[in-house]
Amino acid sequence: MQVGTQRRSMELFQTARQIVEARRLGEVRLVTSAWFNNQAALNNRKLAGDLDWKQWLGSAPERPVDEQRFFNWYWFWDYSGGLLIGQAAHVIDCIQWYMNSPAPVAVTCTGTKPAMAGAEVPETASISVEFPEYLAVFTLGYRAMRYHTFNDQIQQYHGDKARLDLGRESYALWLENTAREMRPEVDQKAPGAFNFATLAHVRNFMECVASRREPNAPVEAGQATNIVLCMAMESLRLGKRLRWNAGARRVEG
Repeated sequence: MQVGTQRRSMELFQTARQIVEARRLGEVRLVTSAWFNNQAALNNRKLAGDLDWKQWLGSAPERPVDEQRFFNWYWFWDYSGGLLIGQAAHVIDCIQWYMNSPAPVAVTCTGTKPAMAGAEVPETASISVEFPEYLAVFTLGYRAMRYHTFNDQIQQYHGDKARLDLGRESYALWLENTAREMRPEVDQKAPGAFNFATLAHVRNFMECVASRREPNAPVEAGQATNIVLCMAMESLRLGKRLRWNAGARRVEG
């Protein structure tokens, strides 16, 4: 099984990870990350044609036909964790991959009241993930200004010897320097490279079907990220920090 976190099959992300593996950053106690964009309002499309509403709802709570929910299901708790979870899935997975972290110690999630009329899931929120040796923070800001996709996201691995900045299609290594003007030791940019990440991921899966080797994103990695995301949603709704009991494999308040 191959989980769809395609960064694991992208050459740029694999190369940047070698910097962390080589311990060029020193001790990393903090990882910060963010994903920015702008969504001003929900979709106001109208239904055209027949719809089996009951089948569409599935196991979700019963309610009258709602066009807004149908076309904007991503923004309602009954069906999704919104872009907060959709975007965090890829970034949190990458952080756990780079840092070799199978499970969190605790998760806290905070967010604003949704800015879009009718939405339940906030478009501006932050997830704080406590691991045994470091803290990881992911922030979603979808009422920020718009960016080109090359610049819309960032991960920063803050070591005591150097910092690694990782974008969608770039990475840069900054060595410790107290000078006012800093220059990166390594500055790699590959505009357009992310377009081929999914193709590389599918190729890896097909190769593993033939070779029986473990794929780049095995199911265990997907579940490790899933634990964090589920805890984040619950933390946001309950307004409290949640702990993960790895031995019992359960969430504790």
